[in-house]
Amino acid sequence: MSYTRSENMSPDEKFSAIANLKDKLEENFIALGELLSEIKRSKLYRFKGYESFKDFVEAEYQLSGALASKLAVTFDLYIEEMDVDELSAKDIGFERLQLIKPMVQKADWEQRDYWLQKATETPTNELRSEIKELKKKEKEDHTDLKKVFIDQYLEKMTTWFNCSKSELNFKLALYFQDADLDGVKKTVKERQRAFEQETQMNTEETS
Repeated sequence: MSYTRSENMSPDEKFSAIANLKDKLEENFIALGELLSEIKRSKLYRFKGYESFKDFVEAEYQLSGALASKLAVTFDLYIEEMDVDELSAKDIGFERLQLIKPMVQKADWEQRDYWLQKATETPTNELRSEIKELKKKEKEDHTDLKKVFIDQYLEKMTTWFNCSKSELNFKLALYFQDADLDGVKKTVKERQRAFEQETQMNTEETS
């Protein structure tokens, strides 16, 4: 079944199609992903009396909520957003599309094309190893920048208060004991997001 036909199905036909397709997931992950995406987006699972998409797929099809969401996102990202044709996506396969998804989601179009080509040409185990090493390096680079930031902060604060690090922790505890913690949490999240975005931009500029 081609993924382009599902829009003409009735709700019952869509529910039946999922049951037929899921037994051969690797062959049918695109059509299955489209159906699941539509049902999740339109909340069609309520037609069957369920309050959540997760409850619906797990009870009706013995399909984990996590896997169902991955299938839906795969269709949304590669077919809908990136306009990858069905045959090319099938040639790459569901597993390799999952492996490159974290890189593809945050990449520009040139990098997206690179990862699609990479996934097409590279065996699954080799692709998994390369991505694992890449993530490890990115994590190490990011951690190092955080460490630099922390060290600079500690030096600045211990100098300002003319105290040791342990004494600084005590002073900070005094400062935060009556603070608006919701407000502090919001500020920290905003600044962390800004720090990570700046770090990512700097990494891309120097790569």
